[in-house]
Amino acid sequence: MIRNYLKIALRNLSKNKVYSFINIVGLAVGIAVAMLIGLWVWDELSFNKYHKNHDRIVQAWISQTFNEQTGSGTAVSIPAVTEMATKYGSDFKFTSLASWNFGHLLANGDKKINKTGMWAQPSLPEMLSLKMIRGDYSALKNPGSIVISESLAKSLFGDHDPLNRTLKLDIKKNVKVTGVYEDIPFNSAFNELYLILPWSDYLNAENWVKSAQDQWGNHSFQFFAQVADHADIAKVSRKIRDVEMPHAFSKTDKPQYFLHPMSRWHLYSDFKNGQNVGGAIQFVWLFSIIGIFVLLLACINFMNLSTARSEKRAKEVGIRKSIGSLKSQLVFQFLSESFLVVSFALVLAILIVLLVLPAFNDLSGKHVTFPFNYYQFWLALIIFSLFTGLVSGSYPAFYLSSFNPLAVLKGTFKVGKWSAVPRKVMVVMQFTVSITLIIGTIIVFQQIQHAKDRPVGYDRQGLLQISISPNLYGKYYPLRDDLLKSGVVYEMSESSSPTTGIYSNQIGFEWEGMEAGSVPLFGTIACTHDFGKTIGWKITDGRDFSRDFSTDTAAFILNESAVKLTGIKDIVGKTIRYNGKPRQVVGVVKDMVMQSPYEPAVPTIFLMDYEWANLINVKLIPGKPVDQALKKVEAIFRKFDPDSPFEFKFADQEYEAKFRSEERIGKLARVFAVLAVFISCLGLFGLAAYTAEQRTKEIGIRKALGASVSQMWAMLSKEFIYLVLLSCVIASPIALYFLNDWLKKYEYHIELSWVVFAISAFLAVIITLLTVSFQAIKAALMNPVKSLRSE
Repeated sequence: MIRNYLKIALRNLSKNKVYSFINIVGLAVGIAVAMLIGLWVWDELSFNKYHKNHDRIVQAWISQTFNEQTGSGTAVSIPAVTEMATKYGSDFKFTSLASWNFGHLLANGDKKINKTGMWAQPSLPEMLSLKMIRGDYSALKNPGSIVISESLAKSLFGDHDPLNRTLKLDIKKNVKVTGVYEDIPFNSAFNELYLILPWSDYLNAENWVKSAQDQWGNHSFQFFAQVADHADIAKVSRKIRDVEMPHAFSKTDKPQYFLHPMSRWHLYSDFKNGQNVGGAIQFVWLFSIIGIFVLLLACINFMNLSTARSEKRAKEVGIRKSIGSLKSQLVFQFLSESFLVVSFALVLAILIVLLVLPAFNDLSGKHVTFPFNYYQFWLALIIFSLFTGLVSGSYPAFYLSSFNPLAVLKGTFKVGKWSAVPRKVMVVMQFTVSITLIIGTIIVFQQIQHAKDRPVGYDRQGLLQISISPNLYGKYYPLRDDLLKSGVVYEMSESSSPTTGIYSNQIGFEWEGMEAGSVPLFGTIACTHDFGKTIGWKITDGRDFSRDFSTDTAAFILNESAVKLTGIKDIVGKTIRYNGKPRQVVGVVKDMVMQSPYEPAVPTIFLMDYEWANLINVKLIPGKPVDQALKKVEAIFRKFDPDSPFEFKFADQEYEAKFRSEERIGKLARVFAVLAVFISCLGLFGLAAYTAEQRTKEIGIRKALGASVSQMWAMLSKEFIYLVLLSCVIASPIALYFLNDWLKKYEYHIELSWVVFAISAFLAVIITLLTVSFQAIKAALMNPVKSLRSE
């Protein structure tokens, strides 16, 4: 019996090749999209699960109120977390102070590599359950040791055993390799952890770190812990909340600590006014919904085309029923056809996924692989396919099997005027989803462009950012002189932050008329005399730093937001005290976009300090070939520091990276929108072909009576146009609601315009016309003699 069902199903598929193609390809694309999104979602949900105790590992966060706004971050003070670890030690299994460093230079002879690493206490490798290939979890207990990743060991030592070998760290210190761990996968918060150094060495190497052990207000470090098995994370978090409160700067500061579980780091990392407001989880929900809807569109195609062709199979149903077939047998027959189509579509979908997975990874910024070896995946795929086959085949199966055999065989069977209603409803559903996605992709693109077009307040073209290596300290003037003489450099300066980020936020600023009890927070950037000229900032009041004024070593330049925060009018010439020492404001610069391009500029103060500056800014002369200019700049840097590799970043590329997340989401949404439209158009094409086929005689009569081709085209197309316009009416408020909510997360955002909705509706109508016109014009051009010769 089953063999007979399959044989009939195959015959029907081969007999109706166009409809079979539409069904199989449409379902295959839908399943492929659902699979890709499923792999992406699984990768997101499994973030940090590489670490065995990810559900017990936490990071200390602190919420503080400055400038009437409460912010939350991971930078904590040593005294606070030390008190946590000692006072509530029984609640923790492991604890570790840590500090990321984004540029450690390691050298083994002539091999020199710059890698990201971390200073940490000895318990960190065991806490993170790093898989030790050489050495063990006690590898960081001795001063002068280093633990490195497997790939870094391979790069430095090749196939030789790295254990107990000596490396030169940052040119000035010898360290011994005491452990090698397996590379941490990409979907981990520690995926860029290539080396770990002992915390005790950090205390001895940096005087400011040693002094920070007693500074409650120095929030420059991180704290990781593994909560004991018997302890409840939420309860421990409440215990440590007010540990710093007795040492707060003021009553308005209100420092409050809390423990953020590793299981929530990736997807729930956004905080507003001290409360978690979600994070990347919104995109997980978004793409999950898109995947479900795209698959639903493909299922709708199958249902629509199957029910639309019901009259073609009515006699088959009538004959089967008259010779004794039960309704359940007919349902099983039609479901078997559905499952056969899904099986073909599944195979094609797997091939599509394997083919596009590398491009999908590039687009999404992932390292997803096809899970060939996971039986859970194949089991889920089988269940998923059965469900898809059942959903897409159930309505046609029950609909077709319900035909009255007597009416069918007597020739009096009519599908009824309401039979097309479900199909129209499903077409409206399809295009509602597609139009919503079209509107969404346009809005996302506009929001990104809006932020990109925002004036940044400085010239980022040809601006290089170079970290100061140990050998370059104290060589500012000779290095600058050589660079300016090279003929390719316009200016050079140093600063404590690049133009694309603010590394330090400080308090301790006071001025006359300041509100009593307030503790204002300013982004604070140390720089050299030539900083403004190098980056091309715009002075709006006063002047730039100048060597003509020896007092500028104790001067401030404020941005416009900082001036607004002080509330001082005509601020140039006024005095602001910094940690009790008076400094004169000599200038005001236009706000620069140094942090998020979607947020207001941070109130920032620039001060002169050659010792604090740790970053070199080099402005290339415009118009010079960049590759030749870089070679000359590299030669000069190697002259002053032959021991370090010449590594740099372009400021414009670093600025573009700020849009990477939104652009990635926008591109993914755009691809899925195109696929959704493609699937909808496949179904529309099939329905248009069927409609034209059903109305062949009507078209022949109308043409015989003098109807023109354009009239026939309009008659066959208008029904679909009405359905698409109805979809536009439904999709617009849905898109408006969700996009308004999405835009609210950005303070600097576009305003939704009716033009976008009009353009989307216009595109939908054009796409519909292009899809149905082929069949409509083909039918309209048919010779009426052919369609009427049997009458």
